[in-house]
Amino acid sequence: MRSASRQRRLSSSLAAALVVVVGMAASIPPAAAASGPDPVPELRRKAHILRHTAPSGDLGDLRPLGRAVSGATVVGLGEATHGAREFFTMKHRVFRYLVEEKGFTTFSLEAGWSAGLRLNDYVLHGKGDPRVIMKEEFGKLDMWAVQEYLELIRWMRDYNTQHVRKIQFMGDDANYPAVGAQLIKMVTDYVRRYQPALLPEIDVHYRKLRAVRDADAFLSLPPAEREALVSQANQALDLLRRHPGPERDTYVWGVQNARSIVQSATALSFDTTDPEQVSKGLRYRDKIMADNVAWWREHTGARILLSAHNAHVAYVPYDAKLYPKVQGAFLRDRLGTRYLTIGLAFGQGSFRAQDANGRWRTVTVGPPQKGGNNHLLSRVSSSDYFLDMRTTSASARAWLDRPRPTRDAGRLWPEPERMVSLGKSYDAMIYLHETTAARPLS
Repeated sequence: MRSASRQRRLSSSLAAALVVVVGMAASIPPAAAASGPDPVPELRRKAHILRHTAPSGDLGDLRPLGRAVSGATVVGLGEATHGAREFFTMKHRVFRYLVEEKGFTTFSLEAGWSAGLRLNDYVLHGKGDPRVIMKEEFGKLDMWAVQEYLELIRWMRDYNTQHVRKIQFMGDDANYPAVGAQLIKMVTDYVRRYQPALLPEIDVHYRKLRAVRDADAFLSLPPAEREALVSQANQALDLLRRHPGPERDTYVWGVQNARSIVQSATALSFDTTDPEQVSKGLRYRDKIMADNVAWWREHTGARILLSAHNAHVAYVPYDAKLYPKVQGAFLRDRLGTRYLTIGLAFGQGSFRAQDANGRWRTVTVGPPQKGGNNHLLSRVSSSDYFLDMRTTSASARAWLDRPRPTRDAGRLWPEPERMVSLGKSYDAMIYLHETTAARPLS
């Protein structure tokens, strides 16, 4: 039987259910020796100063970023932690610029597909209370249930009330804490209206899964029962695929919602006690996030700002054994150079994070250590800045391509620094010298 503390770690989030072994990683290797001349003087010449991180006010300092993303249909914008206020407000600021100046129309968050649909109903139609939706949908993943995202979502709604061209919000991830309750209702409502002859069989396929309260309950089931639920969800999806509906637009959304149910159940079916299964589960999760973003792009025609952890938007994983392939690599395969990625790093300050028992608290860290990427970036300018690394010389790129210790904590703390190659992972970087903790809705 699992210990109570282990069960809390397993059920604290979908991501935690897949990365239990991360904490077992060995201590970080020593920093790689500097190769070639110091790149800082050149990086200083290439960097573009950012005046502030607030989403309001003049956005002219983001024009260099606009030029960098001019050919992209999806821009991945990462973050080194899931709990820094300035990371979230900078993303709001960048999205506002991309909407107003570059024709972007979708903000995609590393959150559940069903959460995205509910919040999008508010953004498009004013349906519901976004604060309530965020608390209900994000559950224990309340890194997203913060004032900064509430302000972004309300700005999106305000924008839509004043413009003919609408902007949208999407979640690209599997669903947590709910496995599929919201989506099962959406799928069955669609079937009841447009393909009622299929409803009895759809109800049979979803009956047992509908009874599963949430992801915690799903994880508590024996492996054979979890696999059976995945099979039943797949059967419902296959049934819809074999019987196209009369209304194409509603049909493709019905199929995608059924696909998200399969994704969620499958993501929770990997054995988190087996390192090989954990690795497969992490690869699967990044693949479905990329699949969902690509699907949204194909079916809406939107240009998308994709918000996720640095490790998800990157081209290469920091640990190829643990993360065989990440979302950014899948998107590059799908979109080629129409996908562009920007890492978001910081020097020091505070952020919200969870400890090993799942408790949220404010963490404060000091200046970065010499020899790592954060220390290098801190030397480029005394101001926050944007840097398109593709514009740098071969010698600077050779320096940036070497893996070095990097603060990249996600939602947990303490976490070891990761060995990250900035040049191979991202096209560009945003560097903020100091952060403060995001403000939870409660």
